[in-house]
Amino acid sequence: MKGPKTLETRRLLLRKPTKSDAQAIFERYAGDPVVTRYMSWATHRAIADTAAFLAWSDADWELWPAGSYLIFSREIADLLLGGTGLAFRTPEFAVTGYVFAQDAWGQGFATEALQAMVDLARSLDVKRLEAVCHVEHQPSAHVMEKCGFQCEGILRVHTEFPNLSPGTRADVLSYAMGLNGSK
Repeated sequence: MKGPKTLETRRLLLRKPTKSDAQAIFERYAGDPVVTRYMSWATHRAIADTAAFLAWSDADWELWPAGSYLIFSREIADLLLGGTGLAFRTPEFAVTGYVFAQDAWGQGFATEALQAMVDLARSLDVKRLEAVCHVEHQPSAHVMEKCGFQCEGILRVHTEFPNLSPGTRADVLSYAMGLNGSK
């Protein structure tokens, strides 16, 4: 079963990215070093980096039931707020996360978008949904906890954060939730 290419929440419109979104993604969040500080991917230095992400996203959508989603405001037409999605490891196991432009911080959009990913994962019969964040990124940890994720502990020397310390792996807080009857 394939997930929908468009989802709506009370304030957000989430949709599959297209090539025509490259400039907005680059300008709104992917090229911003403040926004990407705690991301596990490097800040986009050129639009070609964003184009590579879009090609990866298309391939991911072809392979799995869903993939990346862009997050838009339903209140302000065409205002890109950020991105989220599901990255499948198996049909029953997925990872999620989110990133938002600076002017979208602190407004509850991350909680709303993450809840949409939880609901989507449940509808696609995902049994386990995981997310991680840098141990110092408390706002992200708070969002995951508000959405019902349980902290399973710290994974030591786990994830590279290329915008913080390129080439080294850092500790992360590991969050997960069981869905569809799974623990």
